[in-house]
Amino acid sequence: MTEEVKNSPIADFDWEAYEKGEAKGGKSREELTKTYDESLNTVRDKDVIEGTIIALNKREAVVNIGYKSDGIIPMSEFRYNPDIKVGDTVEVFIENQEDKKGQLILSHRKARAARSWDRINEALEKDEVIKGYIKCRTKGGMIVDVFGIEAFLPGSQIDVKPIRDYDIFVGKTMEFKVVKINQEFKNVVVSHKALIEAELEQQKREIIAKLEKGQVLEGSVKNITSYGVFIDLGGVDGLIHITDLSWGRVSHPEEVVQLDQKLNVVILDFDDEKKRIALGLKQLLPHPWDALDPNLKVGDKVKGKVVVMADYGAFVEIAPGVEGLIHVSEMSWSQHLRSAQDFLKVGDEIEAVILTLDREDRKMSLGLKQLKNDPWEDIETKYPVGSKHSARVRNFTNFGVFVEIEEGVDGLIHISDLSWTKKVKHPSEFTQIGANIDVQVLEIDKENRRLSLGHKQLEENPWDVFETIFTVGSVHEGTIIEMVEKGAVIALPYGVEGFATPKHLVKADGSRAQLDEKLDFKVIEFNKDSKRIILSHSRIFEDEQKGERTEQPRKRETRGGERRGGNRRAAEETPVLNTPLEKTTLGDLEALASLKEKLSGK
Repeated sequence: MTEEVKNSPIADFDWEAYEKGEAKGGKSREELTKTYDESLNTVRDKDVIEGTIIALNKREAVVNIGYKSDGIIPMSEFRYNPDIKVGDTVEVFIENQEDKKGQLILSHRKARAARSWDRINEALEKDEVIKGYIKCRTKGGMIVDVFGIEAFLPGSQIDVKPIRDYDIFVGKTMEFKVVKINQEFKNVVVSHKALIEAELEQQKREIIAKLEKGQVLEGSVKNITSYGVFIDLGGVDGLIHITDLSWGRVSHPEEVVQLDQKLNVVILDFDDEKKRIALGLKQLLPHPWDALDPNLKVGDKVKGKVVVMADYGAFVEIAPGVEGLIHVSEMSWSQHLRSAQDFLKVGDEIEAVILTLDREDRKMSLGLKQLKNDPWEDIETKYPVGSKHSARVRNFTNFGVFVEIEEGVDGLIHISDLSWTKKVKHPSEFTQIGANIDVQVLEIDKENRRLSLGHKQLEENPWDVFETIFTVGSVHEGTIIEMVEKGAVIALPYGVEGFATPKHLVKADGSRAQLDEKLDFKVIEFNKDSKRIILSHSRIFEDEQKGERTEQPRKRETRGGERRGGNRRAAEETPVLNTPLEKTTLGDLEALASLKEKLSGK
């Protein structure tokens, strides 16, 4: 066909009718326009209708709604559905039939929002699977765009496996089920986990039906907790308790396994109803007790590490999975049972002696003190009766002081053996806990592992000297230092104390002696064994009065100075001691000894 033929006019075209505005067939342009308009969809602003996608690019989609022009919708409004394609039918919202440029303005997002609440409720009611776009993270989960509504996806509902990185889900389109709707606050909760749980439940039933105790399976570490490890067995989870991870002690499962690690496990037990499977890891390895040296026996020394401490003892691991207990009583020869923490701590590497060994029950007891000689084996040689030592005060009782000469060698100082002169009511008046005190061994009780000790025996007994000073009838100056119900305690020279009953405290004028008063007292009883001196102030003037009554008749009967002289000589021969009060210490034995010699000379 030539160029001339292609551009030639239609032979029968009615130019006259065209100029008059009449179309072919006798219809006017207005009639044709009306017919065309009637063939289009009748649309109104703010309406929601369906349209067909006729073109797509990265930025926008062209939608035909049967109107005289097509609408343009940004592709961002379809990001919840990455599978959208040309020919798909979508809902659109008529924002404007014609803008300034004559363009039809549509919105898919507003169309979804207009009908979203009804769709959301319908999806929950019918348990429908819907698609949603994960927009961003939020506290505890994710925000999902579902039908234009922001729904909440809890972190626990993303997958059946624990999620360690939430950010990898942002920007993804996933399928969900609506699990909860709050009609009052328009809140929606969705779940992706619910979609796969039903399928997994069926898989669990099939897997559990094939399980047998003792069966070895391969699994991967799904989650690690403080009490154990969850293992994914391929659709069903099992738990390895921390005690079944290793024959040795494990502080935390992370010491043994890591996340996503693949390992073989053995089935220990399972529950068909609760779908619980107990797994073991250590059971695949031989028990350490079975590999223990067969030549090991009681009395042998072993080295180990303290792994657990308790008040009653310490557990020592001598090989992985092989432990022995050192009871606190086996840590020291001392009889003072203290806490085991006073001797050892976790992590200590020590040497111990095997005390008992039971391979069948897999038990072993150890001892520390057995590494040292028992101090009581040669107690008579090391601490013979009469020997002097320094000890440390350990404890008090009402009747004495418990001391320790060395670790494991204890003794008792009876309260009566603390001082020759001082009357000790309680040991705390004499010494204190933790203080050092010099002692002398008085008696050995090897069977009960106890020594009888004395402190006063380190000094000479001053009562041997006092016996010659405080003779019955002698008079001494004393001070009342304590008033009690039955009388008074009187301080005498040389640090000695005496006692006077109330009737012996009456003075010559009939009044009674008071506290801190200094008077002369006559000794009316002296007992060296019980260290008791009984005194009387009243007896002094009572005896003087008796002496005056007996002296007058004798004077009348006496002739010459012979009798008088004889009486004088008798009086001179009877010494009356009126020693002044001196605060002499208990240790001043030299002065007492010289005084004794002087009195003996007289």
